[in-house]
Amino acid sequence: MVPDVVGKELTEALMELQVKELYPRLLLRYSQTSHDKGHILEQDPMPGTIVKAGRRIRLVVSQGVIVNKVENFIGRDITEVRMDLQAIYAESGGLALLSIKEPMMFDYSAEAPGTILAQKPEAGTDISGPTTLEFVISRGSENASLTVPELMGLTLSQALGLISSSGINFEFSIIPRIGSEKGETVVSQRPPAGTSIPSNMAVQVTVNQPERLANNEVFGLFRHRIPQNPYPLSVRLEAMLPAGDRIRLFTADYLGGEFTVPYKLPVGSVLVLSMLNRELYRETVEAQ
Repeated sequence: MVPDVVGKELTEALMELQVKELYPRLLLRYSQTSHDKGHILEQDPMPGTIVKAGRRIRLVVSQGVIVNKVENFIGRDITEVRMDLQAIYAESGGLALLSIKEPMMFDYSAEAPGTILAQKPEAGTDISGPTTLEFVISRGSENASLTVPELMGLTLSQALGLISSSGINFEFSIIPRIGSEKGETVVSQRPPAGTSIPSNMAVQVTVNQPERLANNEVFGLFRHRIPQNPYPLSVRLEAMLPAGDRIRLFTADYLGGEFTVPYKLPVGSVLVLSMLNRELYRETVEAQ
């Protein structure tokens, strides 16, 4: 008969199996508490099962917790920390050992937006079981300002690249092309280049329509309202083409509000908006 060894130390469990002339098959697994280390978490067959002598009994033995102390997160970016905690969750077999308390607290500081300013528990605190981390995150400088770049005359592709690298907030609009104007070009911007503006102020960018479109091609304006963030977060707009290809149209750190980006795509393409690698919204390009 298989003895009940769940919860017992490994050495004790092995001795009980030996008395019954049974043999162990050991598997190691992380657990939610350091107190489990070296103890049996599971067994198969179940206690009381009638088996022949010489049968192998599957024993799952705790390795303890995957981490045993809280590390120093101060000065790190919260997005990177989230990714690290997801990795720990995966490596531990799905144990939510460390989690972040939501909603987090935010404060203005000279540190870059998203930087962890304070943490609780403090670095070096022993982890004996599931632990909730409390963070204070930087919003960036309270009176931060940006200089508006020169967008006039740039192609749409060039303007998107410059907006992405400059960190300005933006709002696009589209107007018909006039006369001999070059299509898909920035024809207006407000405020003008060189103006110093608050970091949360949107620059109005107007692009004209292309000179021509291929069959079943659409030049349109993607529009979706993103909830206001305490600081700019990474946003990505991609297109899944009817042929199956997936292309990136635009990526930037975005504070939130009305998110607008012009596009030129075949009918049937699917536009996918993501924030921090999590999909927010998608829509299909339709004939106009």
